[in-house]
Amino acid sequence: MDTPLPTVAVVGLGTMGTGIAEVLARSGRTVVGVDISADAVRSATAVLAAATARSVTRGRITERERERVLDRFRAHHDLSAVADADLVIEVVSEDYEVKRGVLRELDGVVRPGTIVATGTNALSVTRLAADSAYPERVLGMHFFNPAPAMKLVEIVSSVLTAPWAVEAVTALARELGKEPVAAGDRPGFVADGLLFGYLNQAAAMYESRYASREDIDAAMRLGCGLPMGPLALLDLIGIDTARTVLEALHSASGDRSHAPAPVLRQLSDAGLTGRKAGRGFYTYAAPGTGEVLPDRLTPGPSATLAAGREVRSVGIAGSGTMAAGIAEVFARSGYGVVLAARSERKATGARERIAASLARSVAKGRIGAEAAEGTLERIRTAGSLDAFGEADLVLEAVAEVLEVKRALFATLDKVCRPGAVLATTTSSLPVVVCARATTRPEDVIGMHFFNPAPAMRLVEVVRTVLTSDETHATVRAVTATLKKHPVDCGDRAGFIVNALLFPYLNNAVKMVENHYASLDEIDAAMKLGGGYPMGPFELLDTVGLDVSLAIERVLHQEFREPGLAPAPLLERLVAAGCLGRKTGRGFREHLGR
Repeated sequence: MDTPLPTVAVVGLGTMGTGIAEVLARSGRTVVGVDISADAVRSATAVLAAATARSVTRGRITERERERVLDRFRAHHDLSAVADADLVIEVVSEDYEVKRGVLRELDGVVRPGTIVATGTNALSVTRLAADSAYPERVLGMHFFNPAPAMKLVEIVSSVLTAPWAVEAVTALARELGKEPVAAGDRPGFVADGLLFGYLNQAAAMYESRYASREDIDAAMRLGCGLPMGPLALLDLIGIDTARTVLEALHSASGDRSHAPAPVLRQLSDAGLTGRKAGRGFYTYAAPGTGEVLPDRLTPGPSATLAAGREVRSVGIAGSGTMAAGIAEVFARSGYGVVLAARSERKATGARERIAASLARSVAKGRIGAEAAEGTLERIRTAGSLDAFGEADLVLEAVAEVLEVKRALFATLDKVCRPGAVLATTTSSLPVVVCARATTRPEDVIGMHFFNPAPAMRLVEVVRTVLTSDETHATVRAVTATLKKHPVDCGDRAGFIVNALLFPYLNNAVKMVENHYASLDEIDAAMKLGGGYPMGPFELLDTVGLDVSLAIERVLHQEFREPGLAPAPLLERLVAAGCLGRKTGRGFREHLGR
């Protein structure tokens, strides 16, 4: 059976072009690589040789198969070498004039029936196609980095693209083991349209000194399960490339969230463009490597903290999922825990859920039966907050309603001993308002765990303008004993994780609302192209649409950015009672909830 599109040319042999060439050569196709740079040609040949050698070492291919792959790749400096190609994929620099020049030159080199694909991730495919003598054969074929590993390929057609061209490259993507997603011609397409707004907000957060680069990256890795933090990812993509994409997005959308953060311009203009330059947000061992070296911004191993207070006993107020999970975490770490709810029955029910959770951990071999029994014995229940009288640290995990929390803190102020640390697990409400409900605001702090608390390693430590150094040091030290990772952040809506996560989720809803892409296409794009463990709509249905809407309203109220206004579609679904998995229907239907 003949191989469709047997000869493919790749113009531009940088990191992306070399990766695409490797994928094509491994598929049995003849690959013609072209780059005006002799260094790029040598590098591409060396990278392909090294990648296939690793595959032989790992037993994925034989030495004979490796030789065939290398034989199928031919590198040249002259564009005339692509004359016999059935498909040309250009991945030259993300600049209109450079790409236009390549497409115009291709008009005089390749056959009229040759498909020409641009690898742009930000520029208008329609605008590029319009300058070609054969606009019907021009489309976008956006691979993700690293191309051999990432499964997503966005197929971008313009109003000028012929259906046969789209069908041919879609079939090719599937044959290459990729997941093609159809995307309309707008800057960023699907994945980058969502991803770069999030990356830009992270850069702005860092620039404002709200949190350190290490804490921002750790928060998104540990709180959301992402493979990389946003600032490390910007260094990998290239800060100059990110700036170009954001400029194109902002030009098309006018959304201020797409206006490149000034720090991106500053780093780009200084030549600090990320890994490829050896320095960006982080400093690297050498240009092109991923090994991060300590620099003047790297926190010392023993950051100066005030002496903390001793904590042996902990009180947990609440009886829901989060309260039970946090109680389990503390008890497993050896703390005596008092779990208090509005009634003894509710507190006992929470303890029973902890017992069930421990039993599952024993069944899975995560802890021993004796350890589980000891953990449960360290938890006692109460039907009144008076039981917190001797606790050293008290955390509340009650309803996410500010007045409920204020009233609770006023009560804790009366029943807890002097010197006890009082913490709220709120995910979005102002901690200082809770602190002001007490006569000891210096002892109040945010301690935001993530759900499920026993499994999630992140804790956001939220310090208000009134929190004492001693209180902050106490909570940092306690978090470390729980084998959790603390990140410091100020007392503003969303803290780190939710302030970056929920605008991204909201933009995904707007993308569906505007009929740009379907739920399935967007979820697939973010999982396969961005490495997200869940697509945005899977996550929204899991979190709860009502919870998501409440957080988005708080973010909009705090920052007053028009782009943060909750998507009308989300508001309508919540009004209709479609709240996600917990009601059986959200963006999707969930049977057997």
